[in-house]
Amino acid sequence: MYSLVRSFLFLFQPERAHYLTSSLLNFFFKIPGFKKVWESIYVVKHPSLERKVFGLTFPNPVGLAAGFDKDAKMFQNLFSCGFGFIEIGTITPKGQTGNPLPRLFRLKQDSAIINRMGFNNGGVEICYESLKNRDKSLIVGGNIGKNKLTENENAVNDYLICFNTLFDVVDYFVVNVSSPNTPGLRDLQEKDPLLKLLSTLNIENKKKSNPKPILLKIAPDLTDGQLDDIIDIVDESGIDGVIATNTTISRDGLKTDKNVVDEIGAGGLSGKPLTKRSTEVIKYLTTKSNNAFPVIGVGGIHSVEDAHEKLSAGASLIQLYTGFIYEGPDLIRRINKSLIK
Repeated sequence: MYSLVRSFLFLFQPERAHYLTSSLLNFFFKIPGFKKVWESIYVVKHPSLERKVFGLTFPNPVGLAAGFDKDAKMFQNLFSCGFGFIEIGTITPKGQTGNPLPRLFRLKQDSAIINRMGFNNGGVEICYESLKNRDKSLIVGGNIGKNKLTENENAVNDYLICFNTLFDVVDYFVVNVSSPNTPGLRDLQEKDPLLKLLSTLNIENKKKSNPKPILLKIAPDLTDGQLDDIIDIVDESGIDGVIATNTTISRDGLKTDKNVVDEIGAGGLSGKPLTKRSTEVIKYLTTKSNNAFPVIGVGGIHSVEDAHEKLSAGASLIQLYTGFIYEGPDLIRRINKSLIK
């Protein structure tokens, strides 16, 4: 069934297909009875699927990664696809248009995507309005970043604005310093600026009567030495966990013609080519830290086997993005069914 839907959507440019998907879900879910039938197919519920991680109880361990629902406009419908949690964003203090079009590209031979979106979003106030009346029984994470024009030495202020504005409407936070599509952003992954940023956020968090989990999203391109630094930073800053991993700037091992890839140009690569490396990072972090903190595994999950590999490597939860685009909601159903068995 989804293969037919995908064939139709893939007739359109990727970004247009994304918004078309949103419109189609809105249209069909307004038809009386459609949503109930849809959820009966894709939403899997079972006590054994529940996961308690950083103080939150997840109905199942399969989430949607940030980037799909940037402004929190789609999350209600996306939960009907079977996700146990959804991460919105990346959100910045001020709205920004992102990078020039085209900025999203399919590599069908590799079941992959290259994006250089550039944190396009409507700004944190618009996101707050979208979330303020949401169903609090649904777990929503807020992925936060800095505006493109904000210098790195002032970046902490952008993260604090997003943190404080969204605090009452999300269940956990993700600090994004690993996107390759905002100039200079990945410089914040260096030990000193990253420790300062995370420590400042955690100090602000502890001022609240009900502190929220804070996670760090890291790139797959970090060396073992840099991963060792990440382990130290998590310990020293007191944050709650890591999301491994974001997209990669590597183009190694692609089946797509090199000339086509070169013509696409810069951007973060996601999908099947990332499967192995993201699993390696998860295993390194959990093993080297002796499971000192939870890791959410994301990157190249396109099958039940991929999901189990991430969990076996030490991930407490997993997230989909490109796998969801290529495989559809049935992938979520199949993963959850397999975990019950």
